[in-house]
Amino acid sequence: MAERALLLTNGLLATPNAKTAHGLIRDSERYTIAGVIDPPTAGRDAGEVLDGKNRQIPVFASLEEALAQVGPVQVGIVGVATTGGILPLEVLFLIETCLQNGLSVVNGLHDLLNDRPTLVQLAAENNTQLIDIRKPKPRAELHFWSGEVFKIKAPILAVLGMDCAMGKRTTTRLLTQACQTAGLNAQMIYTGQTGWLQGGQYGFIFDSTLNDFISGEIEHALVTCWQETAAEVLLIEGQSALRNPSGPCGLEFIVSGNARHVVLMHAPKRRFFDYEPHWGEIPPVESEIEIIQKFGAEVIALALNTEDCTPEEARQFQQEYADRLGIPVLLPLEEGVEPVVPVIRQVIEKTVRYAD
Repeated sequence: MAERALLLTNGLLATPNAKTAHGLIRDSERYTIAGVIDPPTAGRDAGEVLDGKNRQIPVFASLEEALAQVGPVQVGIVGVATTGGILPLEVLFLIETCLQNGLSVVNGLHDLLNDRPTLVQLAAENNTQLIDIRKPKPRAELHFWSGEVFKIKAPILAVLGMDCAMGKRTTTRLLTQACQTAGLNAQMIYTGQTGWLQGGQYGFIFDSTLNDFISGEIEHALVTCWQETAAEVLLIEGQSALRNPSGPCGLEFIVSGNARHVVLMHAPKRRFFDYEPHWGEIPPVESEIEIIQKFGAEVIALALNTEDCTPEEARQFQQEYADRLGIPVLLPLEEGVEPVVPVIRQVIEKTVRYAD
């Protein structure tokens, strides 16, 4: 059975910095989320805070309050993903409280808990564990790119974004689930810590991987998944954005991962990369599609992140981009992603014919 866990956000639940918590509130096979520790939103349902949908996950002001109400819990999960992966001080205090109360702590930040001697000692004294899932793999466990990816006979689809925190992972999961519901053998490749936390079976953590081996780890995840599952379509969770200057990323999935089809994500009301004006303006969608095409991939759908949009504005943007681009435009959270499933089915059929 999945371990029962509390998410540690401590004031950040209603911000983009809590995207790890947001993913786990929506869905997880690895952990059962029993509650969230977040004083500013205490007393509410975490799903309601996230997107207005009650998910029976209460928010508490303190760990002690949560433990008194939710029953046995084995794990505290650091639910924030901060710029640079730095552990916020207020979350550090909460981690100490977890350990003192007999909870192991799972951490997806670059700021490793096992590098802090006081936490290591505290965990040992309370017979608990510090689990740093972003700890880089040893060299012996890494793979160098070999070209084996070209032997995969299933289409590979990447979900890429115009910026960070667009909803790439969530959309990839929704696409995978929608394809499976439609009777297709679709498999997801995770590339971030939250994908692992949600129960992903195939993938790796992109931004804790030594650069020389990123291409090989992409390939290894794809090839292993295809060989073990006989997937009809493989869907890769993208990271960052092609032109986000803090961490440009995405072409690796096309060039090294042989992803020849892309679902592109865009937030119509977001003007600047990571909301920072000095980082530069997010370019037009058409220019991103052109870059992707020049690298040999086809954008088969646009998915919209409707942050700061009213429902009416979201639908207006949806229609506007559909008219401009001539491809399906999805509202993943509001309407799901089912409209693109027939397109994916056609891609599978075309790939099978070409392989034969």
